[in-house]
Amino acid sequence: MGKYLFHGSFTAEGLRGIQKKGGTSRPKAVRDLAESLGGSLEAYYFAFGDDSYFVIADLPNDEAAAAVAITVGVSGAVSNSTIKLLTPEEVDGALKLSPKYKAPGQ
Repeated sequence: MGKYLFHGSFTAEGLRGIQKKGGTSRPKAVRDLAESLGGSLEAYYFAFGDDSYFVIADLPNDEAAAAVAITVGVSGAVSNSTIKLLTPEEVDGALKLSPKYKAPGQ
């Protein structure tokens, strides 16, 4: 199971939906979306600034996260970005790998 951060802003259409159904309707809708793919919702926050929402969800794999991003994006109600989050243990695992790389010009 991977952890993903979804963030973005609502379009005018999306804001009208929130105005009609209330802010508390969004976490339930996102929870239902995550659960439909075998995942779960960890956190849902509204925000000020360039992004108007932040969602942290646990999803089975990158394909499920892509399905969420595509489904949300084609709704036309939001402009969304997705970030895969890593645990400290996953970073430790990455540090144990020995990738071969040459920087440009080497």
